Amino acid sequence: MNDTAPHDSASPRLQHFPVAWFAMIMGLGGLTIAWSRAEELLHLGLRVSPVLLGATTLLFILVIGLYAVKAMKYRAAVAKEWTHPVKMNFVPTITIGLLVLSIAWLPHDTGYSFLLWSVGSLAHLALTLYVVTQWVHHTKFDIAHLNPAWFIPVVGNILVPIAGVAHAPLEISWFFFSLGIVFWPILLAIIFYRVIFHGSLPERLMPTLFILIAPPAVGFLSYLQLNGQLDAFAQILYNSALFFTLLLFVQVKWFLRLKFFLSWWAYSFPLAAVTIATLAMFHQSGGAFFLRLGGLLLGITTVVIGALVIRTLMAVMKREICVEE
Repeated sequence: MNDTAPHDSASPRLQHFPVAWFAMIMGLGGLTIAWSRAEELLHLGLRVSPVLLGATTLLFILVIGLYAVKAMKYRAAVAKEWTHPVKMNFVPTITIGLLVLSIAWLPHDTGYSFLLWSVGSLAHLALTLYVVTQWVHHTKFDIAHLNPAWFIPVVGNILVPIAGVAHAPLEISWFFFSLGIVFWPILLAIIFYRVIFHGSLPERLMPTLFILIAPPAVGFLSYLQLNGQLDAFAQILYNSALFFTLLLFVQVKWFLRLKFFLSWWAYSFPLAAVTIATLAMFHQSGGAFFLRLGGLLLGITTVVIGALVIRTLMAVMKREICVEE
């Protein structure tokens, strides 16, 4: 079926509405938090974060509503997505979107942040158990299916403590942090084995390489919340995130050649995460280098996400997405 034809109804397009849309919530939510931290630390008169927070929250309501309708009308399509060896790893972007929003809402409304955090944490743990069970008892996975999106289901647990320390006993946040930080080096080693010895990722999945930045950057932020000081392990986490950022920036010419896919949103949250981590390094150390680097990364992240919004709107109008693959 060619659902790009002008006479097509909305239903077929909804059937192909991908769960990867929730990566937009992660990216925009991360940008919201980055601007909020910058406004707080640098005493900026310009208040961008409240506008971003409202827009991201409304977008999440829209996307979750559309995906819920898809789940009711096209159960087979959703079931296929949840069992697909690549797409299933994007399903937890739903719960990570909730966790990111809980962090963004924390300075404004503790009760609303707690609700988002509670639902997001419990649902993400359930999805982690589901995905890891699929990994262990699979009959369909191949090394070619592996890509950095595999970090999302398990290593995404590292995100929980950032707001979790304000909402629950510290032991709960340590549980989620421990789960994510143990799986990070395991998956990192397997992913490097895949890309080195089994060829480059498919063009559609190349942007997911930016996800390599997120685990150490978010891990650094969570560890600061749990530990409360900048120690040696925190330095290792931050510098790992900085290295992966540099590694991907020197490859920018390859990324600029890629055709647009919704997977381009994989650029957004990792860039926001390393920006927030750099601002936190400035707050902890007072170093002018981190202040300048944080400002530079905030500018880059804002431009990249702004470009992603524009390119996504163009793709929607041209009916390049929500089509059968």
